[in-house]
Amino acid sequence: MISNQIIYNCISEAGEISKLEFMVADSIGNIIAQTQGASVIDKKAVLGFLQSSAETQETNGAMLFKVYEGSQPGYVLIAEGEGDLFLVGKLMVSQLQGLITAYKEKVDRNSFYQNLLLDNLLLVDIYNRAQKLHIDAVKPRCVIVIETGPTADNNALEMVKQLFYNSRGDFVTTVNEKNIIVIKSLGKDESYDQLNETSCMLADMFNTELMTKVRIAYGSIVEEIKELSKSYKEACMALDVGRIFYFDKNIISYVTLGIGRLIYQLPVNLCQMFINEIFGDIIPDDIDDEVLSTVNKFFDNSLNVSETARQLFIHRNTLVYRIEKLQKATGLDVRVFDDAVTLKIALMVVNYIKYIESQN
Repeated sequence: MISNQIIYNCISEAGEISKLEFMVADSIGNIIAQTQGASVIDKKAVLGFLQSSAETQETNGAMLFKVYEGSQPGYVLIAEGEGDLFLVGKLMVSQLQGLITAYKEKVDRNSFYQNLLLDNLLLVDIYNRAQKLHIDAVKPRCVIVIETGPTADNNALEMVKQLFYNSRGDFVTTVNEKNIIVIKSLGKDESYDQLNETSCMLADMFNTELMTKVRIAYGSIVEEIKELSKSYKEACMALDVGRIFYFDKNIISYVTLGIGRLIYQLPVNLCQMFINEIFGDIIPDDIDDEVLSTVNKFFDNSLNVSETARQLFIHRNTLVYRIEKLQKATGLDVRVFDDAVTLKIALMVVNYIKYIESQN
């Protein structure tokens, strides 16, 4: 149901323009909004008008108009004052019914998108409801998920809605208290670069406007509306994968998850077997933190010894010593490509196992 505040704003603006007074009553005769100079009207008169077949009625110098919500009268508009009450009243009825229709469609769209993302609709219902709501069934779209957390500012959702208010085809909704979901429509020439720019803009806006750090992920671009749930699930997976393997990033794309996505989908017992084969009795947590941070920087620099030593502000020989120390502990020489790949994957698997254990 449309809010009383929206109805008040509508009749208040009309009153200032027309110099008339207005009241709006609901379907049981209660006055829910009125301008400052409006007179008191008898509730029985309003109910009697609602039960009659008349569309308009004059009572004690005021004119009553039925405002329909669907096929039934949902409200009564009362206009009074010096002027053309009938003409202005009819214009106001048209304005109110337009607001009611637009609000109802907005609520229906929100429900449609929520059920679509959660896979609660049959295929035939998706296309039928999309047609009724004037939503293009075939159009490039992508789902962006903003992880705000349960303690996010209450204004966060409204801020995002305002940002995409004038964007044709975009829609903002939620399915839980932790995430804000943006269904982003894309033009023919737009791609993942534009999605990344939009995500960066959202992250900056939360940081500057609400002083809140958020994590943002987006799924793959889909061509049909029925595939939006797929893009949503991918974005949610990207948030999880990013939390495990790419915790230093606040913007994650599903299509760039790489090997992290593969590990995320492996059974835990298989991962544990792999770790036992690589490390044996050695627990990765027992490896020197200094050595681990060194080898991670070594990976970041594509196994370049000189560049890694420079960035760590250590002598080349010190770096080699740490690499050899790791080799003695694990049997893997990260200067050899195959060993480096094995260790990199093993460390990612260890992080994944820790994450699963923490969730349980």
